[in-house]
Amino acid sequence: MTMICAACCKVGLLSLLFAAAAAGTVLAQDNTAPFPGFIGEQGGGGSMPAVAQSRADLRTHTLYRPVSLPAEPLPLLIWGNGGCSDNGLSHDRFLRNIASHGYIVIALGYAWRRPLRKDPAGQQKDPTDVSQMSQAMTWAASRTADPADELYGHIDTSRIAVAGHSCGGLQAIKISADPRISTSMIFDSGVYNKAGGLSRIQVSKDELAGLRGPIAYFTGGPTDVAHLNAADDVKRIKHVPVFFGWLPVGHGGTFSAPDGGDWAEVAVHWLDWQLKGNRSAGDWFLGKDCRLCRDKRWTIEQFVSP
Repeated sequence: MTMICAACCKVGLLSLLFAAAAAGTVLAQDNTAPFPGFIGEQGGGGSMPAVAQSRADLRTHTLYRPVSLPAEPLPLLIWGNGGCSDNGLSHDRFLRNIASHGYIVIALGYAWRRPLRKDPAGQQKDPTDVSQMSQAMTWAASRTADPADELYGHIDTSRIAVAGHSCGGLQAIKISADPRISTSMIFDSGVYNKAGGLSRIQVSKDELAGLRGPIAYFTGGPTDVAHLNAADDVKRIKHVPVFFGWLPVGHGGTFSAPDGGDWAEVAVHWLDWQLKGNRSAGDWFLGKDCRLCRDKRWTIEQFVSP
């Protein structure tokens, strides 16, 4: 009897697949598609416990948000993963923590792991693309304007930050000229000083002149492969405020620490200052006597002038 039921189920599944194909429905080709809705446990050190979320209308991205959304709209952070990974959960501790402080976060990448993809010519390419950052901003604007959506009125698209780690940091630099973006954060990254870097993103030092808002660079110090690239970027940026500080933690930063460690702490303060106008948060970065300047663990190469 069990064998008959299993066979019936298999036939029924095949019938469903053929029916969907006939109707023109595009079915996911992934081996492990996620269930829609919240993913994992609530987390973060802020006052609004946050969670990752998979949405059917945002399959190539992962949303991080407070579980209970406040009445006022929240600023938006667009995030690019290290390695330009398309695993939107690769920085989940860090991103949940940021969201728990009152932010909507959209990370590039699916809410599960996928195999490496290739372009039509058979060449390897970065798993995510800069265009997905633009898509995320457009999607957020459409959802917060839709009365039928649970995010209706909950995203303030006049306050958008972009950030990323390593390859994702290059994605953030590449798109930071977009007029929708107010500020940028670059973690363990910088435009290559020499051509032929690991990422396939086409971004040059000349594009730094297009940055439209304040930018912060955080690296893992001299052992961080991106440290010299970041230092060179900072020297070239003259038209917007720039902060540059480092901890001797290497290229991986503190993303694997509880709640994202120091990287999440400085990210929240930078965002609170830049997107929420919190002056006390700005004191972490302002002037020679900035709070990070007084922290002996940190080396501050450039602070923001008051």
